[in-house]
Amino acid sequence: MTETESAVTPTNGGGWLRDQVCEALRDRIIDGRLRPGDRLVERDVAEEFGVSRVPVREAIRILLGEGFLHALSPRRIVVRELSGQDVENLFDLREALEVLAARRAAERRTEAQLGELRALLEEARKVTLAGRPERVSRANAAFHHHIVELAGNDMLASALGSLEGRLRWLFQQIDDPGSLWAEHRTLYEAIAAGDADAAADISLRHIRHYRDVAVGLLFDSDAEKDSPS
Repeated sequence: MTETESAVTPTNGGGWLRDQVCEALRDRIIDGRLRPGDRLVERDVAEEFGVSRVPVREAIRILLGEGFLHALSPRRIVVRELSGQDVENLFDLREALEVLAARRAAERRTEAQLGELRALLEEARKVTLAGRPERVSRANAAFHHHIVELAGNDMLASALGSLEGRLRWLFQQIDDPGSLWAEHRTLYEAIAAGDADAAADISLRHIRHYRDVAVGLLFDSDAEKDSPS
């Protein structure tokens, strides 16, 4: 068993157990160990993690709400396959929310916050060079998450928080993490300089670029298969 597949130790109550099971299942979906169409059975998941079915049921409910799972019936829950429209909708939300976050971060950042953002950028560089895709997606998601914290808007943070898992899933699909890191560095430099217009513009171009990359990687091959020869 890998670290995320090991049994959960029930030490801190139901909420903690729910969160641990939810994170482990989410990680498996993001990195492809659980694939679209795979079924999750409460009893089997509970036995694997060494917990009761209650935290498993609660974790599944969370993942249904996040869009990672789909209920074919009340007793048949499967990993959801994101459609092209799902991905487009996700990027629409990113454009609306993350561009604003970048602008506000440039206006409101403190030196201490910039130090934390710089450390996250450096961590992303290290794991990118090490060729660890599962850690790259986490590091890049953490970088974006911290920009939202710098923005200092709780409602904005709440709106983006519900997307965090799916953003990690998207980062996992990108086949050029080095380029992704370089764009993050440029965004960091604009925020550090306090240039709100530049930060918003870089964020918008960054999101639109990776919209094209993600849609191309995930769906263009399917379109080619379906097109007449």
